[in-house]
Amino acid sequence: MRKTYDVRIWSVRQRKDRRSSSAELRWKTGDTPHSLTFKTKTLADGRRAELLRALHEGEPFDVETGLPIRELRERNDITWYQHARDYIEMKWPHSPGSTRRTLAEAMASVTPALVRSTKGMADTRTVRTALYSWAFNMHRRTEEPPEEIQRVLDWFERNSLPTSALADRMRVRDALQALTKKLDGTTAAASSIRRKRAIFHNALGYAVDAERLTSNPLPQVQWVTPEQVEEEVDPAVVPDPRQAAALLDAVRIQSPRGRRLVAFFGCMYFGAARPAEVIGLRAEDCDLPKRGWGELRLRETRPRSGAAWTDSGRPHDARGLKHRPRKAVRVVPIPPVLVALLRWHVTAYGTAPDGRLFRTSRGGLIQDTGYGEVWAEARRRALSPAQYASPLAKRPYDLRHAAVSTWLSSGVDPLVVARRAGHSVAVLFRVYAKCLDGASAAANARIENTLRGL
Repeated sequence: MRKTYDVRIWSVRQRKDRRSSSAELRWKTGDTPHSLTFKTKTLADGRRAELLRALHEGEPFDVETGLPIRELRERNDITWYQHARDYIEMKWPHSPGSTRRTLAEAMASVTPALVRSTKGMADTRTVRTALYSWAFNMHRRTEEPPEEIQRVLDWFERNSLPTSALADRMRVRDALQALTKKLDGTTAAASSIRRKRAIFHNALGYAVDAERLTSNPLPQVQWVTPEQVEEEVDPAVVPDPRQAAALLDAVRIQSPRGRRLVAFFGCMYFGAARPAEVIGLRAEDCDLPKRGWGELRLRETRPRSGAAWTDSGRPHDARGLKHRPRKAVRVVPIPPVLVALLRWHVTAYGTAPDGRLFRTSRGGLIQDTGYGEVWAEARRRALSPAQYASPLAKRPYDLRHAAVSTWLSSGVDPLVVARRAGHSVAVLFRVYAKCLDGASAAANARIENTLRGL
C-alpha cells in the first residue's frame, strides 16, 4: 500500500446523453487519476464531501485505490474470530501436528477475551472444545459440528470484536491475561504462557500484513509473565545416579513390557535424549562397539500430536530435531553401560522393519501412555514411600534432566553439555540454574587450592 497526502479533488461534472444523465466525480492521488460515476449530482456531491473531509483532517490516501487509508482499512476489517481462523489457515499447511495443536490452543485461549460482551457465552469447557477442536482445526472445516458446538461458533461470529479493536492496548491486555490461565483458572506454566504470547504476537503481525491493523500493538503493552511461574528445573525432581540405577532395575524386573523398555529409558538417562527422539531411534544411527564408549546420532523425533492434527491421521509426526534444521544431526557419546544395554536389546528384540530400535510387542510405535504406566510402577517399587509421594523422577523426562545435571556436576564443559543435550548454552544455564548451584562447593574448593599458593 502506497500512501500519499498529495490529493486533488475536482468539482462534480454533469454528463448528459440522449437517454439519461449522470454525474462524474474526478480526483487524483499523486499522479494516479480516479473517477466515479453516479446517477445524480447529489450522490456525487455527497461522495466528494466525504473525500474532502478526509483530506482536510489530514488523512493519508492510498495511491492505487484513491481511498482514504482509514476507509480502506474499515472496508477490510473483520471480526477477531474470523481473523484467527484465517491465521490458522495460513499457518496450517507448513506446520507439523504439534505446532497446529499449539496454534489452536493459543487462539482458543485469547478469543473468548476478545468479545463485545460475555452475555450468552457458553461454559468454559464447551467454549474451549468448540474453538480448539472445531473452529481452529482445519481438518474439521468440512465436517458438520454437533448442534451444541454450532451454537457456540455462531455466538462467536456474532459477538467477536472487530480486529481493528485491538489497536486499543487494553484489549490486548485482556487477551494476554486470558492466555495465562488454564481451564481450571490456575496460572499456566511459564513456557506455555510464552509460547502462546509468541503466537498471539504473530497473529497480530498477520493482521498488519492483511491491513486489518496499522501496527502491532503488543510490543507497546507493559506486561510481563507472572513471576510465580518459572521454567528452571527443580533439583527435587532429579534422581541421583543411585536412584536412577534403582529405577532402571525396577523397570527391568517388573514385566515383559518393562524389559522391552529398559533400554528406552536408558537412552534418556545415559544419553539425555528426549522421549520423542528415542521413539524414532534407528539401529543404523547407533555405534555400539563391543568395548568402550559408543555413539547415538539423533536425527528424528516422533512427537505425539494426536491424529486430529496430523496430515497422516496417525498420532505421531515424523520430524527433525527440536529447534533445529530438518536434516540436523545431534551426536551424543554414550557410556559403555548404555552400549551394553542397547546391544542386549537388539539381540533380544531385534528391530522394526524400518530399523527402529523400540516398538511395542505388536510392532507399533511406543506410546507415552504405555511407557508412563511402566515408569509409575517402577517409582512405586524403587522409591521409599516419602520419595514416591515427592516429585522425585515423577516423569520419565526427569531422566533427561538427571543426565544433564550429572554431566554438569561432573565438571563437563557447559558448551559440551549443551551440544550433547541439544540446547543453546543460554538455555542450559537458564533451565539448569538451580542444578548448577550444587557445583559451587567444588568450585570454591578449586579456587581455595589455587589461592593457597599465593
